[in-house]
Amino acid sequence: MNMYLRCFTIIIASFISLGFTFRENSFKSKSVICCNQDTLLDIKTKPFRTNVHASYYSDKLNGRKTASGQVFDNAKYTAAHKKLKFGTKVKVTNTVNNKSVIVTINDRGPFTKGREIDLTKKAFMEIAKNKQRGGLIVNLEIVQ
Repeated sequence: MNMYLRCFTIIIASFISLGFTFRENSFKSKSVICCNQDTLLDIKTKPFRTNVHASYYSDKLNGRKTASGQVFDNAKYTAAHKKLKFGTKVKVTNTVNNKSVIVTINDRGPFTKGREIDLTKKAFMEIAKNKQRGGLIVNLEIVQ
């Protein structure tokens, strides 16, 4: 019994020394949720791309793993980009109505020629003027 207690103590100490936490939800991905327009104005950004094409993910991809290893959820504020690092926060602004949303890059794509970024359906619908279309012209800014 004493040997089991010693092993358990060593394992727990190893987890703590490596920085693991045992709080609920500590391993879940964190996405920035978009707020109102006034809050977005206070964020420092660096221009990245202008007048590029954005589209959104299909619902059939829900529950699949992304290239970063996270489980895809169309109800979150995440996106796919070919070159930006995972975890990069990007402000996406619709050029038609100036609505913006902040998303976190967690996947690779889109792999259709002419498209720059794939947004989750939630992020796309929040900035879209015409909800019936699947594409937008947007400006991308890196959130610093």
